[in-house]
Amino acid sequence: MPKVFIDQGHNPQNPNAGAEGNGLREQDITYEIGTILAGLLNNNPDFEARLSRNSPTEQIGTSNASSLSQRVREANEWGADIFLSLHTNAYTNPSATGVEAYAYRVGSDGFRLGEDVVEQLSLITGLNNRGTFARPSLYVLRRTGMPAALIEMGYITNPNDAALMSEQPELFALGIYNGILEYFGM
Repeated sequence: MPKVFIDQGHNPQNPNAGAEGNGLREQDITYEIGTILAGLLNNNPDFEARLSRNSPTEQIGTSNASSLSQRVREANEWGADIFLSLHTNAYTNPSATGVEAYAYRVGSDGFRLGEDVVEQLSLITGLNNRGTFARPSLYVLRRTGMPAALIEMGYITNPNDAALMSEQPELFALGIYNGILEYFGM
């Protein structure tokens, strides 16, 4: 039974609060989509899922570094089979749109996980697939002991992406869920 650790990126407040755009906060969107995704996985007898944040007000760590380290430590200690960190993208140009993923290195299992999730997320939401890229500098990708991908589910600074993430979070959870199924060949 694959164990999936879902990291709902960022904290409800600083340290490590997320991006804001279109009246929305990244940490609220990632919390909701992550919770729906965990429900989908835990309702499938083939999976077990855990969340980094178990309530919308849960604060992880006392600094950016301790927040990231606690998320990774929990996944490693639990023995997760995969680690997904959920985020929303942001850019100064509000026309930037789409989904993308990051993994520690090209050709890794984490990279393949990112590709599968982004492909399915793009299919179900209709958002542009911007691809999967190597980002070895990201702590949650560098320090996890299992295949890991950081998923940028859409641009919170784009009015259409932001509205879709806020109004239809179940679409994003289902897209990620389908990507996990694809990754495991189910």
